Amino acid sequence: MLRSSILILIFLFSISLSRGADYPQPKLISTQRIWDLGNHNAFTDLVFHEGRWYCVFREGSKHVSPDGSIRVITSEDGENWQSIALITHEIEDLRDAKLIVLPDGRFMLNGAGMQADKEIRYHSFVWFSSDKGKTWTKETPIGDPGFWLWRAQYHKGYIYSMGYRTDRNREERIATFYRSKDGMDYERWIPELNLDKGVGEDTILFLEDDSALCLFRHETGDKMAFLGKANPPYDNWSWTKLNYRIGGPNMIQLPDGNIIAATRLYDKKARTSLSWLDPEKGEMTECLTLPSGGDTSYPGMVWKDGVLWVSYYSSHEEKTCIYLAKVKFE
Repeated sequence: MLRSSILILIFLFSISLSRGADYPQPKLISTQRIWDLGNHNAFTDLVFHEGRWYCVFREGSKHVSPDGSIRVITSEDGENWQSIALITHEIEDLRDAKLIVLPDGRFMLNGAGMQADKEIRYHSFVWFSSDKGKTWTKETPIGDPGFWLWRAQYHKGYIYSMGYRTDRNREERIATFYRSKDGMDYERWIPELNLDKGVGEDTILFLEDDSALCLFRHETGDKMAFLGKANPPYDNWSWTKLNYRIGGPNMIQLPDGNIIAATRLYDKKARTSLSWLDPEKGEMTECLTLPSGGDTSYPGMVWKDGVLWVSYYSSHEEKTCIYLAKVKFE
C-alpha cells in the first residue's frame, strides 16, 4: 500500500513538472484591422494607460523607404482609433517604434533611423511626450552609432535595452546590453554579450523575483532563437538555443505564471503566432496562429481584464496593415 502511494505521488509530481500540461487553451475572440491609411503600415507596439489604448507603428511607402515615419494612434474602447501624432525626420527612415510609460507619466518612445546609402546606416533615437502622445520632443540619439537599441524596458529605476551592431555583416554582429537612468544617456552595462554573433531583435521580460529573461532573434547558422536568463544586477547572462526561428519578438507573463511569446515564425509559412515559452526546458510551443501571412509580425502585447490584446501587422489582405487581436485562455 505504501509503495503504491509513493508511486502515485511520484507520478503526480512528474506531471506537475510538465508545464505543457498546465497550459490553458488560447481562443481568438476577434481580429480587427485598425489602420491601413499608409501604403505600408508595420512594426507595432501597444500600451494601455489611464483608460486609453495607444498603438505606435511605422508608416511609409514600402517596407524600406526614406519616407518612413512613426504614427501614434489612440482609442478609448480598442475599436475606434484616431491618429494623434506623426513623428518624422528630414533624412532618416524611422523604424520599429517601441513605447513605454515612465513612472512620472511621460511617454517614452524609442526607435531607429536608417539612411540606406551611408556606411553607418542605423542610429537609435528616443522621443518623450508629456501630453499622452500628442506632442513629442525632438529626437535624441542614444547608444552608440551603428547600434540598434531595439526595445527599451523600465525596471526599478533603470531603463534597459539590448542593442545589436548593424554596421557589420550579420556573421559579425555583436550585442551590447545598455542601461540608463533617464532614457537618454546610456552606459554599456555589458559591452559585448556572451552570445553567438548574428543576433538581432529582442525583448526583455522582468519576472516577479527580479530575474530577467531575454528572447533574441538570431540570423546565422541554423537561425534558431536564443533565450537568456539573468539575475540582478543583470551583468551576467546564460543563453539557451530554442527550437524555433523567430522575428520581431515580444513576450508577456500571464497571471498564472505562464509565459507567452508573440513572434514571426518561418517554418511552413511566415505568420504571426503565439507560443508558450518554457524557460526551464528552453522550448517554445506554438499554440495560436493569428490571421496573418507574408510580411508580418512585430507585435505589441497587453494583458487587461483577462484578455490578451495583441497588435501586429500583416500583408495577408490587400496590403500591409495594422491589426489588433483579442485572445482569451480557457
